[in-house]
Amino acid sequence: MQSILFPMELSARMVLIVVVGVFLASFMDGVAGGGGIISVPTYLLAGLPPHLALGTNKLSACIGTAVSAGRFIRSDYVDWKLGVPSILLALVGAHFGTKLQLSLDERYLKWVLLLVLPVVAFVVLRQRTLPEERGDIGPKKQAAIVLAASLIVGAYDGFYGPGTGTFLLLIFCNWGKIDVRTAAGNVKLVNLASNVGSLLTSLMNGKVFVVLGLIGAVSSIAGNYLGSGLAIKDGSKIVKPAVLVVLVLLAIKVVHELIAG
Repeated sequence: MQSILFPMELSARMVLIVVVGVFLASFMDGVAGGGGIISVPTYLLAGLPPHLALGTNKLSACIGTAVSAGRFIRSDYVDWKLGVPSILLALVGAHFGTKLQLSLDERYLKWVLLLVLPVVAFVVLRQRTLPEERGDIGPKKQAAIVLAASLIVGAYDGFYGPGTGTFLLLIFCNWGKIDVRTAAGNVKLVNLASNVGSLLTSLMNGKVFVVLGLIGAVSSIAGNYLGSGLAIKDGSKIVKPAVLVVLVLLAIKVVHELIAG
C-alpha cells in the first residue's frame, strides 16, 4: 500500500512545481482544452519518470475535469444524445490507449512528447474562431463524427494525452458543427471518461503517485472552475500565448534530456 501512495520520495520542490503547474494547466483546460500540454511536463519537471507522470496526471485531471464538466452541465451546455455514447466509447479507447502506452519504453514516450506537442500547438494557433451557433449538418453524420472522435481521441488520451480537449473541441466544432459552448461541454464529458479509463488502467499497473496526484487535484479543481467559467463567457483566446510559452520550454527540456540520455 505504501508503494502505491508513495512510489518515490515526496519533496517540497516537487509539491510546489505541481501546485503551480497543474493550476495553470487546468485553467487552460477549463477554457478550451489542451491542459495536458502544461500538466504532463509539470509532472516530468517535478521529477517523475514518464509512465508515472502520465498516470499521476490522470488522477489530478480526472478530479479537476469533473468540476469543469459540472459547470457546463449546470449551464445546460451539453448534448446528452451525443454525450452518453461518447462517454462509453472514450472509456474503451482510453483503456486500450493506456495499455499500449504501458508497453512502450519510457525513452520512446519522450520522443512522442517532442513530436506531438508542436503539432498540437500548431493546430491551436491556426484556429482563429469557433462557431457560436450550430452548423448545418445531418444528425447521423454529426453522430458518426462525434462518436468516432470520442473513440479515437479517447485512445490518444489514454496513450499520451496532451491536447486531447483541444483536438475534440476543434473536431466537434469544425466537423461536427456543434456550437462552441455545447461542444466544450461535451468535450468535458468525453475527456472525463477518457481520463477515468486511463487512470484505472494506470492504477492497476502501479503507475500513479497517488499522494502527489491528490495534491495536484486541489490545484486542478481551482483552475478548472475558473477556466470553465471564463469559457462559458467566451474567453478562449488566452490559450494561445500559454501554448507558445510551454512549447518552447518543453522543447528545450526534452531535447536536453534526450541528448543527455
